[in-house]
Amino acid sequence: MGSRWKGKGAEVKALADPISEITSQLQSSLISSNSKGLLSGTGVLLKADAELTDLLNRACFGRPRVTSEKNEQWFQLSTEEAFYLQYSLKCIKIVDHDDTELNSDELWKHMMSRRENFPILFKAFSHLRSKNWVVRSGSQYGVDFVAYRHHPALVHSEYAVLVLSAQDGNANGRLKVWSDFHCTLRLCGSVAKTLLILNIEEQQSCATSPSCLDNYVVEERTITRWSPEQGREKNVKSDPRVK
Repeated sequence: MGSRWKGKGAEVKALADPISEITSQLQSSLISSNSKGLLSGTGVLLKADAELTDLLNRACFGRPRVTSEKNEQWFQLSTEEAFYLQYSLKCIKIVDHDDTELNSDELWKHMMSRRENFPILFKAFSHLRSKNWVVRSGSQYGVDFVAYRHHPALVHSEYAVLVLSAQDGNANGRLKVWSDFHCTLRLCGSVAKTLLILNIEEQQSCATSPSCLDNYVVEERTITRWSPEQGREKNVKSDPRVK
């Protein structure tokens, strides 16, 4: 399935303002403002002024939280988003409730204590984000993520993403039998998305620190549902000589 742009001029607008440039602007702004994120449950809260709010919204990082403050906005970052900004882009610091800064190893252990499969989910998230896809939660579609070519206000999500790993025996229990594939493909087709399987292969068992990410290999595979209608001949002319 190709990109489904929302409205006339959406594609032109997206091309004029690429996600890579927006992300670079966000990175610079976060570094210059010495931004700090606060650990909160399974995510991270990040305070933003008007400029940073605009960049976070345009780059699609986090979701705004409703507050009574007029000049500042709080954003709720997912575990993957927070670690990507801290570890991959190195543009924010993250502190606990005692205002103690966590380094990458400490934050990694915290994230793993919250979600056992955090390493493979983060590897998949960072793999797509580094290719300038906008990545959002796919829970409403029964998948791990959905991937957009640009901002969701301009284009519909193109891929429904499932993250699998052979190392843990596919502990999430998905796509083990043919009926699982059939149901997932039918769902993806009904919402006009292509199923993208990201299989994370661990070359060496060492998930104790983020350095293990270098030992992960990502295999991409798209799966589509074949319909007999696609192979049917529509305009068949019979040969009058054949009886």
